[in-house]
Amino acid sequence: MVHHKNRSIKLIPKLTPLLAAGVMVVSSIMGPVVAAQSLQDQINALEQKKNQTQNISNGLAQQAQGIQGEINSLRDQIASIQSQIDINTVRQSDLNKRIDVAQKKLAEQKDMLSANIRSMYIEGDISPLEMIASSKNLGDFVDKQEYRDRIKQNIVETLDEIERLKIQLGGQKKEITKILNDQKSLRGSLSKKNNEAGAKLASVNQSKAGFDSQIQAQSAQITALREQQRAANSRFIGAPGSGAACGGGYPGHAVSNFGSWGCNYGLDQGVDSWGMYNRECVSYTAFKVAQSGRNMPYWGGRGNAKNWPSNARGAGIPVDSSPRVGDVAISTSGYYGHSMYVESVNSNGTINISQYNVAWDGRYTTATISPSGLEFIHF
Repeated sequence: MVHHKNRSIKLIPKLTPLLAAGVMVVSSIMGPVVAAQSLQDQINALEQKKNQTQNISNGLAQQAQGIQGEINSLRDQIASIQSQIDINTVRQSDLNKRIDVAQKKLAEQKDMLSANIRSMYIEGDISPLEMIASSKNLGDFVDKQEYRDRIKQNIVETLDEIERLKIQLGGQKKEITKILNDQKSLRGSLSKKNNEAGAKLASVNQSKAGFDSQIQAQSAQITALREQQRAANSRFIGAPGSGAACGGGYPGHAVSNFGSWGCNYGLDQGVDSWGMYNRECVSYTAFKVAQSGRNMPYWGGRGNAKNWPSNARGAGIPVDSSPRVGDVAISTSGYYGHSMYVESVNSNGTINISQYNVAWDGRYTTATISPSGLEFIHF
């Protein structure tokens, strides 16, 4: 039967991992003739499984979102490290070029030193008297002596410069090589984590796709069962009504102790003053009784429409099978049952009723039906 619910419906408990692993698609196909009670039981079971499966899918979606965030962060880190590696690789290349230039310069300087040393060695065999004798004058002798001294000084300075350059370039090369090795190692570690996260994300998405497939299958089955339930209730479904304020006088917006409700809100999005979900059949009939000035007890949490006759008898309110204007007509078919408001009684024995949600759409309708099989509460 239609979801004529009140606030007594229990929340579905959180799905445990063991239950999550056991959620499966119900694949039984209904026969053409099924009792309303059986249909509703199956709908309820499918709804519960669908909700459980949806909870799992939502959890997997959150997990996938977290993994994707991790992947994005890793990719940013990899890009940053790669940028540093690129910069240091250029520095390493420049340094290698400088080392090559320095090595060539060193080779040239060594050749020059060899020539100078040979020249000094030859000149070392000449005595000072011979050098004076070979000089044009005293100034020429002094120039030759200063030249030899400068050569000695240049040898010392060049050797020192070569040693400093070798140490400097060797240190720079060692430093840049270590930095590059560390950065490449970090890049490898990040890439490994990124690959692992990608594989995990693919696994989670695959699992989610499986559960989403189950949800689709369950939704399709629920839709089919509701159509069968609707067919079982076809005797109450009439033409759409055109009553004022959403039909039958039912308020578009009202406020109860539980918050806002009315037909301007979606089905089951609010709870009225009598503990009934908005736009349900019980909410409408409770409103109609109260609107007429009669006492409408608070029956929230005391079952669905099919429980109203026993609620009424317990409260001393008469219930029988004879319809009167202003009665609430009750069908006990299906899981929830269905409540309707008796607008008038016709001379041929039929009754004119108004109602909400008979076709699972939360809408107002009117119909002329036979009172056979119904119970009437005389508020």
